[in-house]
Amino acid sequence: MTRGANNGADMGQHVLPGNPPVEINLKRSGRARRISLRVSALDGRVTLTLPRGVSEKTGLAFAREKANWLRRNATRHGEVQQVTAGMTLPVEGVPLIVTPGGGRSVVIDGDRIMVPGDPDRLPARLAGYLKTLARDRLAAASDHYAARLGRDYSRITLRDTRSRWGSCSADGALSYSWRLVMAPPAVLNYVAAHEVAHLAEMNHSDRFWSQVEAIHGPYRALRDWLRTDGPALHRIRFDPT
Repeated sequence: MTRGANNGADMGQHVLPGNPPVEINLKRSGRARRISLRVSALDGRVTLTLPRGVSEKTGLAFAREKANWLRRNATRHGEVQQVTAGMTLPVEGVPLIVTPGGGRSVVIDGDRIMVPGDPDRLPARLAGYLKTLARDRLAAASDHYAARLGRDYSRITLRDTRSRWGSCSADGALSYSWRLVMAPPAVLNYVAAHEVAHLAEMNHSDRFWSQVEAIHGPYRALRDWLRTDGPALHRIRFDPT
C-alpha cells in the first residue's frame, strides 16, 4: 500500500461490439513504448494504453484483433454490478437493499438504504453518502491508531483507487479508498492501522508488521479478506450506465 504516480491521460471510453460487448478505457501515456492492453484483476476493466504518436484508430484495431482474449479475461473476474434501485449493496459489511426514498437525506432503515431524489441521480447520491461516511470512519480510525503509535499524520485524502486500499506519503499524508466503507468495520480499521504504521516504518519490513500488530492486534485474517472479498467492492459501479 504505497503511493503511485498517474503517468497517463484518460481519453474516454469505447465499446468493442460483440457477444458480450467489451468496454475499453483509452489512455495516452508518454512513457509507453508500445500499445498495451490490460485487464484489471479487480473487476475485469479493460484499459488500452497508447504511446504518443499512435492514433486511436490504430489502437482500437489492435484491440479488435485481441477481442476473444479480452472477453475471456474480462469475464473471468466476475460481472460488474451497476448501482440501481433494488440491488443489494454492502455498507459497513451489512447487505442493504437500495430503495428510493423521500426527504432530503440518504437513510438506513432496517435492511434498506433509502435514497431520495431523482432516480437517475441515485448512484451519485449514494456514492456521495458513502464517501462522507467513509471520511468519518477513516478519520476516526486514523486518529485512534495515530494516538496509539504516538505519531501525527498531516492530512487524509479519499480516492477511488484501484491498485491499493491506502497509502502513506513521506510527509505523513494518508490516502484511502472510500470503498473501504462497504467492507466490514474491522477491515477498514486494519487498513487505517496499516497506513498509520507507515508513519513509523515506510516499508513492509518485519519491524513494520510488528508496528501494525502493536497498534491493531492480529491482522492476517483481515488482510486475507481484502485479497479474497475486496475485489468485489471494485466491481460495484456508481457511474451512470
